[in-house]
Amino acid sequence: MTAVATARPALRHRLAERGIDRTLLLLVPGLLVTACLFLYPFLYGLQLSFAPRKGGVFANYARFFGDPYLRNTIWTTLGIALPATFINVLASIPIAYVMRGRVRGKRLLTTILVVPITLGTVLTAQGLIMYGGPAGWLNKVLTVLGVTDQPLPLIHNYTGVLLSLVITGFPFSFLLTLSYLSGIDPSLEKAAATLGANGVQRFRRITLPLLAPGLAITFCLSFVMAFSVFPSAQLVGDPANETRVISIAAYHAAFEEYDYSMGSAVAMLMAVVMLIVIGLVMAWRGTLYRGATGGKG
Repeated sequence: MTAVATARPALRHRLAERGIDRTLLLLVPGLLVTACLFLYPFLYGLQLSFAPRKGGVFANYARFFGDPYLRNTIWTTLGIALPATFINVLASIPIAYVMRGRVRGKRLLTTILVVPITLGTVLTAQGLIMYGGPAGWLNKVLTVLGVTDQPLPLIHNYTGVLLSLVITGFPFSFLLTLSYLSGIDPSLEKAAATLGANGVQRFRRITLPLLAPGLAITFCLSFVMAFSVFPSAQLVGDPANETRVISIAAYHAAFEEYDYSMGSAVAMLMAVVMLIVIGLVMAWRGTLYRGATGGKG
């Protein structure tokens, strides 16, 4: 009887006494995987970037910012990623706005819009070469119709990379925007309509303010995908000049020069630039409406 009376409480009771929900223990495997696959590689790459082949601790970073060919990869990447992100996010708004309602063939249209996700960047690049190359179908048709005398330069340049990022990134932006719009209660717009607001006024004064915080998240995620462009810049761009993005610089340092320290430094700078852009967008998001949307979201 004494042994039973003095037995320690069960683990669930001890956790409950401390205000801890034991279902949180289900997060442990995920946290361990995150630590092994993300945190450790990141910390290892960070310390490796401060261990250059020669020079001081900051030699790799000094070399990067001291070489215009390397330094300009930041602006080249931003010059590709930001326009592609803006195009994807802005184009997704009207399409998702229409698709959130009852549209005939909605499932078929949604499937067609998200098909590029299944193709991947390599197949998308191959398709651009086949359709938009000098001997591609598009240029052949335009030449036959007399629209142009010579093939349009659609690949192996800035345009090719931008088109690739738009094709592969739009479905992602569309699905996110559609999910945010679906969480806005349609009765809010109906109430505004009864007060005499037209379609443009309802969208500008009700839907857009409620949607803006979600668009900020969509922009950040789409930007990260676009900023890390690599296959498209190689396959349908000009990787030595016009579309030499920062990921190519990191690859060149690590796997062509076999300078893993320099490659890690470029990768760290790549992460810093992404975090700066995301921080600016999230700071802007903090000034927006963050109340309830009245819907499911």
